[in-house]
Amino acid sequence: MEARILWADDEIDLLKPHILFLEQKGYIVETSNNGRDAVDMAKETHFDIIFLDENMPGYSGLETLALIKDSNPLVPVIMITKSEEEHIMEEAIGGQISDYLIKPVNPNQILLSLKKNLNTKELVSQKNTSDYQTEFRQIGMRLNDRLDFEEWKEVYKTLVNWEVKLESSGDNGMEEVFDMQKKDANTQFCKYIESNYEDWVTGEEEGPIMSNNLLEKKVFNVVGKEPVFLIVIDNLRFDQWKILQPLISEYFNVESEELYYSILPTATQYARNAMFAGLMPIEIEKKHPDLWLNENDEGGKNMHEEALLAANLKRHGKQVKMSYHKVIKLDFARRMVDKFNDLLNNDFNVLVYNFVDMLSHARTEMEVIKELADDEAAYRALTKTWFEHSPLKEMLQKIAAKKIKTFLTTDHGTIKVDNPVQIIGDRQTNTNLRYKVGKNLNYKEKEVSVFKSPKNIKLPQENMSSSYVFAKENDFFAYPNNYNHYANYYKNTFQHGGISLEEVIIPFIELTAK
Repeated sequence: MEARILWADDEIDLLKPHILFLEQKGYIVETSNNGRDAVDMAKETHFDIIFLDENMPGYSGLETLALIKDSNPLVPVIMITKSEEEHIMEEAIGGQISDYLIKPVNPNQILLSLKKNLNTKELVSQKNTSDYQTEFRQIGMRLNDRLDFEEWKEVYKTLVNWEVKLESSGDNGMEEVFDMQKKDANTQFCKYIESNYEDWVTGEEEGPIMSNNLLEKKVFNVVGKEPVFLIVIDNLRFDQWKILQPLISEYFNVESEELYYSILPTATQYARNAMFAGLMPIEIEKKHPDLWLNENDEGGKNMHEEALLAANLKRHGKQVKMSYHKVIKLDFARRMVDKFNDLLNNDFNVLVYNFVDMLSHARTEMEVIKELADDEAAYRALTKTWFEHSPLKEMLQKIAAKKIKTFLTTDHGTIKVDNPVQIIGDRQTNTNLRYKVGKNLNYKEKEVSVFKSPKNIKLPQENMSSSYVFAKENDFFAYPNNYNHYANYYKNTFQHGGISLEEVIIPFIELTAK
């Protein structure tokens, strides 16, 4: 359908060549030589875009703009003027113009402005699709290489960037191609983790920065030298960070954007305890037996993070004043904002926000959340909506205003699961859908990743025959009894604890206030 243009200019007759040029390009152009008529025409007829001369008798361009926006706030308006005075530009921009052109304009300038304001989404989608088609082969070739842990991080960054770009293309065929390539990447990544993870944690070969040495490698070198905030958003994937980045960049510069590896299992009681303790789980159990609970022990498994962090700081010679707060409820989050000035008395403030984790669990249990986040793009959008209206945003604004060094990270990611895999265990087997720990587990070897000696990957071993079994890619575990119920109930939910790019490779961001 042709775009309909209203062009208001007191010298409209002199613009006849421009109008003919646009009509030849398929646009419908209606004209007015004064602001009053332009306002009336905009009320009576739907226009896709309006060109508005700034200097007209009667209603000025700025007055006409205000009146048009009163009745048509969403219509794009292009201001055209002879004046380059700064105050006129500021008033026009404040009046929500979409573009600003200085006379004399030529037809190509007008056409470019039209395409930019009417066809941007379509043009960007076409370019993204074309660019991805070009890069598809290159990504595929890289997946067939023997990638190291740094190269896997780069591949995952590339995939996430394309996923975010392609979600707005509307090209279902291209999205299916991308999904297949991402699945192939996850298949290869799981094989890579199976082959290398044990050597990393035992020190047989150099490994990436992981949960247990993240703070030592990336945070403690600053703590004690200047005030520091560490913000941990539980369950935050790299793609969710990319959606939040433009919002956070309004008041912080992103000093560095890095990825690190979560330990296995990619679950809070393991990964986050390891992060704060600076130790692998079996080391926490040995050094701090009073602060570690195994799968079958009663009580909360993440109740001692503050004590583990304090011990970690002490072990690294950091005699600093520290505060730790776990933010689970909205009213507590708001109280933290209100008490922000109290936090300024500390050298090191750690804030853990559990909302994204709760969002993934709520999506499993609540139909309304399932409908709001029925796919990856919607899940990202819901995360963005939460942040825009959250006390965390207010907290970050306050931190930025005080120019305090800030790190933002997470403990593990999450993956949308859709393929049930059968496993059999006794009553002592844990309930997580992405990993199982216990004795006499029954499964098909080719469907899972198995570590039969937990101590080799520095995990506690409750009895001699215990092993850890991990779901791979987008699989999840279901028991044979009541199999169909579990398969249907948990299909297309977001889970964590297993092995996938989304769960293992996660963001660590260094922020400097603007």
